[in-house]
Amino acid sequence: MSFDRSSKIAFLGMGLMGSRMAARLIQAGFDVAVWNRTASACDELIDMGAAQLALKDIGAYPLILTCLADDAAAASVYALIEPFLKAEQVIVDFSSLSVSLTLQLAEQAKQKKVIWIDAPVSGGTAGAEQGTLVIFAGGHAQTIQDLTLIYNVLSQRVTRMGGTGTGQATKICNQLIVAANSALIAEAVALAGQAGVDTALLAPALAGGFADSKPFQILAPRMASHTFEPVQWKVQTLAKDLNNAVQLAASHQLKIPVAELALRQLQNHQANGFAEKDLSTVIQHVEQRES
Repeated sequence: MSFDRSSKIAFLGMGLMGSRMAARLIQAGFDVAVWNRTASACDELIDMGAAQLALKDIGAYPLILTCLADDAAAASVYALIEPFLKAEQVIVDFSSLSVSLTLQLAEQAKQKKVIWIDAPVSGGTAGAEQGTLVIFAGGHAQTIQDLTLIYNVLSQRVTRMGGTGTGQATKICNQLIVAANSALIAEAVALAGQAGVDTALLAPALAGGFADSKPFQILAPRMASHTFEPVQWKVQTLAKDLNNAVQLAASHQLKIPVAELALRQLQNHQANGFAEKDLSTVIQHVEQRES
C-alpha cells in the first residue's frame, strides 16, 4: 500500500516532537486527524486544519502515526485503540521505546493483521520543525518504502535498520551517546569555568574539532549562560532512553559502565526536581556537586 496526500492519517501524541511533526504534515497538505490524552494540546493543530480524532473512529485511517512519551504511554494508548483497529492498517511509531515493548506491541498488532513499523527519530525539536530529522526504521521493508512521501516531509534521511525492533535498538544506541555526552559536556563547561575560561567561547572554539557535535553546539552555550528555556530535551526523556540502553545491554549480558554512570547522574538530577527541565540544566547538578 502506497501513501499519498489523499491518505487519511491519524496522529496520536502531541508532545514536543509529535506536535511539530503533525504540523509539517498538515502544512504539506496531508489529511491529518490528531489526538492527545490532554485534548487542549491539539488546539493549535486543529486551528491549522487538522481534524479532532475520536479513537473509536481510528479504523477509518489507513495510516496511524504515534509519538508518545515512554513505554507506559505507548502501551496504554495501544490498548485504547486496539479494539478499533482494522486489517491492513499501518502503525508507524515515532516514539522512543524499549525493544521488548516494541516487539510485544508489534506482535499484538500482527494478530489484528496490522503492520507495525518502529521509526524513532533523532534531531530534536528543531529537526521536527524543519523536517530534517533522521529516522531509524525497523520492520517490513516494502511498507517502509511505501511511506517515503510521509518520511520526506519529516526527515532528511530514513534508514531501514532491519526487522522489527531494530529501529528502536538503533535509537537507543543514539541516545546512549547523546545522554552520556551531555553529562560530559556539563562537566567540561563547569571545569572550564573553574579554570578561568570564558565558557561562552567554548562552542565556537571547539567547532569542527574532535570534541564537536550537535549536542555540544546546542548544550554548551546554554550551559555557559544558564539559559534553560525553552525546553528542547527533557531530563526525564534522556534518563528514560539511557535506562532503555542499560536494560537492553543487560538482556544481552553486555556491560556498559559509562552509560550506567551517566544514567545515575541523570536520575539523581531528575529526582532533585528537574524531570521536566531542559537537559542543559545538568550543569547545575555538576555545579552543586562542586560546592
